[in-house]
Amino acid sequence: MSELIDFEDDVLDERKDMPSKRHSLTQTNLTVLLGNDERFSTFVELSLDATSIDLSQFGLKNRDEVIPDICLYIDPPWFDDEPGDDEVRVTKMPECAIEVLSPTQAINDLLKKIKAYFALGVRSSWLVMPALEEIRVFSKKLRHYKNFDINDSDVVDEIMDIRLPIQKVFRRPSNVAS
Repeated sequence: MSELIDFEDDVLDERKDMPSKRHSLTQTNLTVLLGNDERFSTFVELSLDATSIDLSQFGLKNRDEVIPDICLYIDPPWFDDEPGDDEVRVTKMPECAIEVLSPTQAINDLLKKIKAYFALGVRSSWLVMPALEEIRVFSKKLRHYKNFDINDSDVVDEIMDIRLPIQKVFRRPSNVAS
């Protein structure tokens, strides 16, 4: 019976963090922009194996995985599976993990995940806030960051050697008024 309750709690947590139009569009824009850079392999909603650390130290409910909105790899996980096979939880950590804040999420929850990413060996992490048209790029830990907003020309991640036009990150379809 307790397994059923745990499952229901997980489903309720998922619904609480439901993405929005802005979240989805921003995530798509970032994925396209970063995916066009041949230095990186971009993965969306990839489950990362976090069994090497205790996630409860970060106040995270999940015990054995974290799932960033976007992962960037310089050297991606190897694809050696046969058709029909797939790796559900990846042990190789990305160089960069990106979280896009949805309207139903608390910033503090995403900051906890970012702390966990650094403990797992991720080198850079972004917190993208579509409602504010703002991006915070973290390196090493939460106290080391740079903030970029729509008034800046580019988002710059020095660790990953990335420079993206911020207007394109938050670009809306042409038939939508600003």
